[in-house]
Amino acid sequence: MSQEYRTGREGEFTYRGHTLDELQDMELEEVAELLPARQRRSIERGLSVEKQKLLEEAREKDEEETANAPIRTHLRDMPILPEFVGLTFEVYTGQSFERVRIEPEMIGHYLGEFQLTRTSVEHGQAGIGATRSSKFVPLK
Repeated sequence: MSQEYRTGREGEFTYRGHTLDELQDMELEEVAELLPARQRRSIERGLSVEKQKLLEEAREKDEEETANAPIRTHLRDMPILPEFVGLTFEVYTGQSFERVRIEPEMIGHYLGEFQLTRTSVEHGQAGIGATRSSKFVPLK
């Protein structure tokens, strides 16, 4: 996996040669040219009405507001744009909304990548009658 971002000598974040401030000042089309192909294509084809509403809501809110009341969304396939950095989203996992704070390193990924929908299953000990061999499990 190639690393698309790096920290400069001074410790300043850069994404494909542009600082975060430069990225935030760019128009959406200019930012789209820097994104990976899949995200770029979804922006070039036009954002859906729901994605446009989410983008407008993110533009209206600032970091302090979203810390108290995060932006709730079901849009796991929304590309993370420089305008989202510092905001907090609640992304739906299929069961609940989980908080995701957007960091500069997340630019170019999708919201859903940072909130897993599946949990790991840890099986317990087999019960009596569960399998043919379970009748030999000693009872305590």
